[in-house]
Amino acid sequence: MKIVINGIHANLRFASAHMIPCHEFCGGIHGHSYHVDVVVEGERGGQFGFVADFKTVKSQVRKMCKELDHKLLIPENSKELEFKSKDPVEFSIGNKEYKIPREDCCLLPLPSTSAEDLAEYLAGKLFQALQDEGDIKSVEICVNEGIGQGAYSTKKAE
Repeated sequence: MKIVINGIHANLRFASAHMIPCHEFCGGIHGHSYHVDVVVEGERGGQFGFVADFKTVKSQVRKMCKELDHKLLIPENSKELEFKSKDPVEFSIGNKEYKIPREDCCLLPLPSTSAEDLAEYLAGKLFQALQDEGDIKSVEICVNEGIGQGAYSTKKAE
């Protein structure tokens, strides 16, 4: 069985800046008002027969969104970024140099901050966070950069 949470209606949102280094259009710093849709699949169980408690799932996703909200998302594992310092965050991409206060950044262990990589990252984090909720088979996340434009990733139990 699955539970589904619509990010717009459940207020699962974050507004962040990012860049896709070396991309023709998205290479400069720009931002999105993201929203996160969630699907949790598993067996019903526990006292109430839930796959997972909606309140718990929303709380976990809001906590993850809060970490990303109003930050510059920086992919620590990008091949294009050459870091000089992480406090303050100093890096270069080719001949462009950046220096940003640490508190304004969210360093992520990702190769990119694309919607695809953010979806994969959040799906993995939510899957781990829900392990005590019951028999969770998979967590699917859609990170939407705008209405009708997002990337899905599914983390499945092994």
